[in-house]
Amino acid sequence: MARRRGFFAELNHQAQLAERRRQQQARALARQQVAAFREAERAQRAAERARAAAVRADAAARREAERESARLYAEAVNAVVAAKNAELADTYAQIDSLLAATLDVDDYVDLERLRITRVDHPPFEPGDLATPLAPPPPPVYPPQPEWWEPKPPGVLGGRRRYEEALAQARAQYERACFEVRQQAEQAHAEYQGRYAAYQRAEQQRLAALGDLRRRYETDCRRRELEASDHNADLDRLINDLAFDVEAAIDEYVRIVLSNSVYPDCFPISHEHQFDLESRELTLTVEVPSPDSMPTAKEYRYVKARDEVAPTALPVREQKERYASAVWQVAIRSLHEVFEADRAGRIRSIALRVTTASNDPATGRTVSVPLVVVGADRSTFSTFDLANVVPAATLEHLGAAVSRNPFDLSPADSGRGVRSRSR
Repeated sequence: MARRRGFFAELNHQAQLAERRRQQQARALARQQVAAFREAERAQRAAERARAAAVRADAAARREAERESARLYAEAVNAVVAAKNAELADTYAQIDSLLAATLDVDDYVDLERLRITRVDHPPFEPGDLATPLAPPPPPVYPPQPEWWEPKPPGVLGGRRRYEEALAQARAQYERACFEVRQQAEQAHAEYQGRYAAYQRAEQQRLAALGDLRRRYETDCRRRELEASDHNADLDRLINDLAFDVEAAIDEYVRIVLSNSVYPDCFPISHEHQFDLESRELTLTVEVPSPDSMPTAKEYRYVKARDEVAPTALPVREQKERYASAVWQVAIRSLHEVFEADRAGRIRSIALRVTTASNDPATGRTVSVPLVVVGADRSTFSTFDLANVVPAATLEHLGAAVSRNPFDLSPADSGRGVRSRSR
């Protein structure tokens, strides 16, 4: 049995999930529960402000503040109750309309929509590596010393003193020049060291930038190759479908079933296998177990416990809703496959709707059949599903159905099925 989604089916399924989430989010903005939750938050904040005011006020004002706080708290609680009830009603509406939700949808999958016509690459983002490093500033050399010559002797003599002063000045000047040369040489050496470090760092930056760009280009080529391989696989699938290759038909069914996105409150899974010789699809749909279904009728505020609590939905209503959901899933599954198969490659479907349960005798998980039915295309295509009662449709098809799906009574298929569909 085909259990794991193929590549195309998974791709299509994820796209459908994303679109379904987008639609659900758009609808949620307009639902009563959104406004109710917002009102609950507003009322809660107002109640907290009123309680804070009551603490600060004098006796008379405190009593008024306490009354206002109580009123606002009641508003907050009522808003929470309304929000929870709106959410619960929406959940039940989704479960009750499992079949109707698909009737306005064309289940045919145009495989060309799965073709990748353009590969979108993320921008190359080198970050700081794109910015060249700043070179070190040039060295600042000390100024050259000034030569100061002693005053020459006058006409009355002083030649000796002049020469001594001149020799002393020359010695001081030479020492100053020597010190300046040393400082300049040291400044130059330090600059050369900084510049060499800058060059090494810049070379490392350029090398890292080159490595990053090569990895980016490798990733781009990988994405292009994956897109090319994807399109080649798609071409093979389309070609194999045209020639009635069994595996290709099985893969197309997988894509169709992956398109069937159920609400989060009622998730399902599929297994299937197509037999080319009989042109029959064997399909198993697993539905949630009864104990995963909501059991609340509505929510109300219990003042004695200061909490919002659910009231129990009568067991009879729980059983009727679960059974109705199971019957709807069966009819919906047949409809989606037959409608999607425009070429008529699938002539009949052998369907089982099951749920998982824990066997109390062995402690192991077992599969409980709730519906076992066979339907051929020629018969099923004559039904007006917008006006059918799913339980009656299954009876018309000669299905074996559980007498009590909620209590996990297995369908008795010992007598066979399709007694009225052939």
